[in-house]
Amino acid sequence: MFVGFISLFLLTAVDGESSEKVCAYQDVLNHLNLTKNNELYYMTRPVKDYKQPTKVSLDVLLYAILDVRETDQTFIPYVWVFMSWVNQHISWTPSEFCGINMVSLPSDVLWKPDLTIEEMTEKDKAPPCPLLTIRSNGEVHVQDDQVLVSTCRMHVYKFPFDTQSCTLSFKSVIHTGESESHGHAQHHAHYQAPLSSSSSPTLVEEIQLFYNASSSEATEESREVMRTQYEWLFINMTVANKTVDTFGIKQDVIIYTINMKRRPILYIVNFLLPVLFFLCLDLASFLISDSGGEKLSYKVTVLLAVTVLQLILNDILPSSSNRIPLIAVYCIGVFALMMLSLLETILVMYLMEKDNAPQDDQTDKDHKQSQACEDKRDKNKCEGEREWRKCLRVCDTSADETPTELLKVSSSHMMEESCTIQKLSDDLRETLNTLTLLLNSRQEERKTGYWTRKIKTINTVFFIFYVSASSLFLLCMFFHWNGAH
Repeated sequence: MFVGFISLFLLTAVDGESSEKVCAYQDVLNHLNLTKNNELYYMTRPVKDYKQPTKVSLDVLLYAILDVRETDQTFIPYVWVFMSWVNQHISWTPSEFCGINMVSLPSDVLWKPDLTIEEMTEKDKAPPCPLLTIRSNGEVHVQDDQVLVSTCRMHVYKFPFDTQSCTLSFKSVIHTGESESHGHAQHHAHYQAPLSSSSSPTLVEEIQLFYNASSSEATEESREVMRTQYEWLFINMTVANKTVDTFGIKQDVIIYTINMKRRPILYIVNFLLPVLFFLCLDLASFLISDSGGEKLSYKVTVLLAVTVLQLILNDILPSSSNRIPLIAVYCIGVFALMMLSLLETILVMYLMEKDNAPQDDQTDKDHKQSQACEDKRDKNKCEGEREWRKCLRVCDTSADETPTELLKVSSSHMMEESCTIQKLSDDLRETLNTLTLLLNSRQEERKTGYWTRKIKTINTVFFIFYVSASSLFLLCMFFHWNGAH
């Protein structure tokens, strides 16, 4: 019973002590004297010795690829930026404040590194994070999300099967990684005040940039949080740290390189295949007859369709490309092949027209000869009828006439027979002339001209050349698109 009484007394004492100890975040801030009016925390770099650098940790995760504009070569990502550094003026013992190890503060209370992105062309449109976090050991953590509009040099040579690499370079605006020497100060006197002759060059590192997550870790974490990739497929993200010398000022730079590959399926369906189909339609035009103008108008229509697709392509690709993109070579090659086909059709139609001109002249001549023969035949027929009437009048004499008259009748019978023979001879001659003209016209129709016979050879040779050139061109384009840069 005594042991139970002692235990109850101890529990009551512990509960009383715990109920008496109440802690708040404001207690930590009061202990640090951390207020908006305290210039110690936000006016200068938070070090107790200015020669000590401020080590800033920077990590970036890619949350989304919002847009990639080839025409103005702009890359718009949505990124998460994690920064941390040590503020030497902040420190407390968590056990003295009920184990409080972390406090959140407004972001404008403390000093923050003046980091910027070299490739950024527009101000960040996303609202900044209003809070930051401090820890008992002096670490300050800031997490911010940014919509970046940055410049990116696009390599569209293999468009739409291209792979782009866009960089985000983080560095301080004014703080140096290592201060300039005395000679540099004299050389760049118009950038800062000259040093006195008695001053000696001092090497001071103000900000050191480094990263925690490696390239593989940053890639895996970005894939886990990725929400949208637009028409691109995120490949990986590499990170590197280097020191640059700008106007004698050395600064640390952390470079994040985002590698992505375009998804080409829509461009294949909406652009590459239609151009190929137009080439096949132009190839099928060799089955159309050359005698009419339908083949020529058909080829011109197909050529204009390819021209419209080229105008659409002009709005997609940038005008500042160092090399002609393969898709432009593809369109120009198909356009050239179709133009050669059109010129061949024009040449064939010209040769056919040239070959048909003598035949038209010969047809007009035959028509005139046939008309003259018909006129002559009508004239001979009229003369024969008049002679026939004379013979009939002679034969109409009476039977009781004198011998002299009988002699005249006999002569008239002879004249009648002569007239009949003459008429038959004229009719046979006219029939022979008509048959001769008809036979000659049929022989002229069967006889083809020189260029008409050559047109078949020209069409055959050009068709073989067209198919061979088109196949070789498409094969070369395929290997170039699938080959290395």
